[in-house]
Amino acid sequence: MSDHIRIVLVNTTHPGNIGGVARAMKNMGLSDLCLVSPKVFPHRDADARASGATDLLESAMVVDSLDEAIADCELVFGTSARERHIPWPLVDPRELAAIAAPLQGKAKVAILFGREDRGLTNEELQRCHHHVHIPAVDSFSSLNIAAAVQVITYELRMAALAEEPMNKPQWGTNWDIDLAEQRELELMFEHLERTLVKIDFLDPDNPRQLMPRLRRLLQRAVPDKIEVNVLRGILTAVERQLPPAPVKDDDDV
Repeated sequence: MSDHIRIVLVNTTHPGNIGGVARAMKNMGLSDLCLVSPKVFPHRDADARASGATDLLESAMVVDSLDEAIADCELVFGTSARERHIPWPLVDPRELAAIAAPLQGKAKVAILFGREDRGLTNEELQRCHHHVHIPAVDSFSSLNIAAAVQVITYELRMAALAEEPMNKPQWGTNWDIDLAEQRELELMFEHLERTLVKIDFLDPDNPRQLMPRLRRLLQRAVPDKIEVNVLRGILTAVERQLPPAPVKDDDDV
């Protein structure tokens, strides 16, 4: 993903914001940063805010015009917080990512971010194929430029991961214990049912849907071997607290 997405900052005023953008980009695996006539750059504030992403600052392309920044790009998105007089194709960050992520190796994509105080001009936005709007609350919709870049690059990262082969573990990480086998689950359910009858929670003559619902609950969790053993241990402890069953005499039969 990192080699076909270019983040373009136009006339950024505060160098610390440039550093914050570099850090946000590196967090999400992007490295192509282009600066259009930054007010102050390079600067120690940019290096400080980059916090480990100074390599992106050192390799950043600094140009005098937007035309130079996007000359080799096939698809251009412009961030905008305002509605325009002329309607333009408008997407949110997730929709942007769905369009841009599959273009790896096929097209260069530029995403433009404007000035801190007034964003991109109408003329600059008219150079874009799409406008992108982050749907923040209306009463406080202005985002810091580094925060805006983080939102959009996160969505790009998630879309890129979705393009990878489907070999992700079920819980997003490798599990430490083997899952319980079906026979172990059945023994657990038999144990559970037996215990519920003993404590008078389950009436075997009128079971209704209790056991199917408990099965659904526990199977939805996909328990591993240790978890099944823990549950059965709890049931055994409950059984130990029960008074012994009365012994029937032959005369009672």
